[in-house]
Amino acid sequence: MQLIIRAYDLKLKHTFRISRKTIDYQPTVIVELKKDGFSGFGEATSNPYYNITIPILENDIEKIRPIIETIDNETPEEFWTKINPLLQENKFALCALDNAYNDWYARKQGKKLYQLWNYTIENNPLTNYTIGIDSIEKMVSKMKELPWPIYKIKLGTPEDIAIVTELRKHSNAVFRIDANCGWNVDETIKNAIELKKLGVEFLEQPLKADDWKGHREVFKHSVLPIVADESCIIESDIAKCHNHFHGVNIKLMKCGGITPGRRMLHEAKQLGLKTMIGCMTESTVGISAIAHLLPELDYVDMDGALLLEKDIASGVIIQNGEIKYAEGNGTGVILY
Repeated sequence: MQLIIRAYDLKLKHTFRISRKTIDYQPTVIVELKKDGFSGFGEATSNPYYNITIPILENDIEKIRPIIETIDNETPEEFWTKINPLLQENKFALCALDNAYNDWYARKQGKKLYQLWNYTIENNPLTNYTIGIDSIEKMVSKMKELPWPIYKIKLGTPEDIAIVTELRKHSNAVFRIDANCGWNVDETIKNAIELKKLGVEFLEQPLKADDWKGHREVFKHSVLPIVADESCIIESDIAKCHNHFHGVNIKLMKCGGITPGRRMLHEAKQLGLKTMIGCMTESTVGISAIAHLLPELDYVDMDGALLLEKDIASGVIIQNGEIKYAEGNGTGVILY
């Protein structure tokens, strides 16, 4: 199997700010796996929070090139099992390879990914569109620039309630709030009361990831559902989130790709947790992989490519929150 690695700097339409960082460009790596006349694509972005840089991604993938090049016709599960032990410290690289292999495998079978898994797509959820932290005026402007049925609003400032109060004056859309670990227990419980009045659907990761005592308090007392993000990284975290959160937001790059992601979704459902998949600021390559998991989800945040000034691939198309699949098999991605 041939391995091709490409690096890009994705320019954003607007400066993007959350509670812990601000960016104008998002570096990313695209992996292509090629064999028997078919190519599969996967993506992994840099991420300072998880100590992932482009050189680290490239080097870690290069280290296992000899193994990848010996891959023949393993199933995606067999492929993941083979390379997972070699990338224990870099789930982002594992994700890029796993997603690329799933894509390649489905294309070779002549099926879209969701067809390979026997999913039906009639009841797919709509994706939200993210409004990063900014001045209230600019946040309102971003909403007006792209009217949308569901907004995810990034918070973690001294003016959080004032921000949502003002945004609500300009839209009847569903609001979701993501504090990215920026609040404490008392703030969360108090803010939830006000935010519920403002039509907020749920709160995502209000507390620091490892504050399990705090998560339990918020779980018991919040008037809004709480969804884990930074507290739910790998498969073993699903069980920890039970009775500490009402739902989990799984990121494919954090857990190591589609293969473990599907297992996490299954376990979450078994425990009665709401299921969500979120994205990074990434291209249509990564977003298209997420799209094929939609039938498993209650909520989805897959707007990453919509935040870009210029994309690097075609694939799924998102219009007013609704996802339209590409014509091709696998994920349907085509690099420009």
